[in-house]
Amino acid sequence: MPTSRAEHAAIALILLFAAGMRLWHIDFGLPALNDPDEPVFIMTVLDMLREGRLNPGWFGHPATLLFYLLALVIVGVAGTGLMLGRWASTDAFVAAVFADPATIVLPMRVMIAGFGVASVAMTWRIGRRIAGPAAGLVAALLLSINALHVELSQVIRTDMLVTLLMGWCLLAALAILERGRVRDHVIAGIAAGLACATKWPAFLILAAPALASFGHRGGGRDRRLALLAPAVAVVTLIIVSPYLLLDWQTVVHDLRGEARPLHLGATGHGLIGNLWWYVSHPLYQTFGGAGLGLIAIGAAALARGRAGRLVILPTFAVILLALAAQPLVWARWIVPLLPLAAIMAAAGLCRMMDLVPKGWGQLAVGGVILATVSAGMTSTTYARQRARSDDPRQAASAWVNRHVPATQSILVEHAAFDLLRRPGVMLFPLGSAGCVDVRTALAGAPSHRRINKLRERRAIVDLGHLDEAALTRCRADVLILSNYARYRAEAARFPREVANYRRLVAGYTARAKFGRAGEEGERQVEVFMRDAAQ
Repeated sequence: MPTSRAEHAAIALILLFAAGMRLWHIDFGLPALNDPDEPVFIMTVLDMLREGRLNPGWFGHPATLLFYLLALVIVGVAGTGLMLGRWASTDAFVAAVFADPATIVLPMRVMIAGFGVASVAMTWRIGRRIAGPAAGLVAALLLSINALHVELSQVIRTDMLVTLLMGWCLLAALAILERGRVRDHVIAGIAAGLACATKWPAFLILAAPALASFGHRGGGRDRRLALLAPAVAVVTLIIVSPYLLLDWQTVVHDLRGEARPLHLGATGHGLIGNLWWYVSHPLYQTFGGAGLGLIAIGAAALARGRAGRLVILPTFAVILLALAAQPLVWARWIVPLLPLAAIMAAAGLCRMMDLVPKGWGQLAVGGVILATVSAGMTSTTYARQRARSDDPRQAASAWVNRHVPATQSILVEHAAFDLLRRPGVMLFPLGSAGCVDVRTALAGAPSHRRINKLRERRAIVDLGHLDEAALTRCRADVLILSNYARYRAEAARFPREVANYRRLVAGYTARAKFGRAGEEGERQVEVFMRDAAQ
């Protein structure tokens, strides 16, 4: 259906608003890196550029496509800086990055935010295609203010790129359902292949073109074409990431490392328990109770149409069930389903409006419901964005800078680049290496390949996962512990890790505590200082 000028203006405003939401506080934490996965992506790409290789050497997500895009960002930043004389050489640029990661982290995050905004636009296109222009605009608006979508649009991870690519595949699947063209099968396969080169679970989106093929009224030809999208997806995946075959031993090794039965703060509860967790945590917390009600009403409304009944709802169910079947639960895993949830909520709103006679009363009812849901969602997003910009890890750093002599040594568990201006020794736990001196490690341009080897079989780089003997190399005047409280909360699951912390803090006194409630449990940072007698 043609798009009116008013609709174009409305979606332009929504996208502008979505961009503003994602750029607000996008510099959270910097120069420290609060998200533990951001250093993984940054160091991997720097390794690739420094060594002049296309093989990422790590395939945990697999993240290959994102690595290449991040490499382009680094080349652009470095090239611009060299031309302007900001850095005298590439070595000087790398040194500047490790001294202040914001040099490249900020432009990388802006790129991710761009993927988030594009995902909002894709949601509008899908929504208007299956439920009409009004539903498309409402879905885009709801996704633009969804707290989880906004948060993952500000972190260097694969979630936003894969959400965009899976949306592209879904859009092509809807075209297959309508027209059954070979071209649409090919596009769906390309999108799915690119998505899978970004994050492994994205292969589940191939359910959409398969369902659309069987739903199209084209007879046996459509059933034969159902194999085309998966075939194109495999070819696309190999073209984008040939090292999945050339370096298959590393692929197998990394996939084994990703398959863990339990994880701090993310251990699952069985299939039914996990389903309830995804509904009652990420969906409820970001859409609210009224939003969940609209999603349920919208799902029932979409089931009455061919696109909803044959493609949208079954694809949503397949992906959600696959997530719930995993031993772990992560809020970020459901991000690719947020556009569909927003579309369902929009369809639910339109259905509620249909129950009211046309006219100003209908508009008033729709406006009140939308305002109520949007206000709650915006409030949640605002509160969580403010909390991210006031992280307890930065509060702990500020306290240490005010109360601890600059010459005293410090042990940290997160990438506390904001403490590097202090002249004293700073230690960091690094798997089998025990605790290493941060400045010495940064001076040698740390390699992710080496770090990944040192953290072998350890889900998190922290003090809890060190060998008991390695703790002897972790004594410092001040301990800044960001995971001790989390382990204590799950002491029954992690008795060895809790024992490690207790051994370490013996002879120390807790001097300060900083905390806030987060989506995956409470984050508390505790500062311990060595007793005078030690």
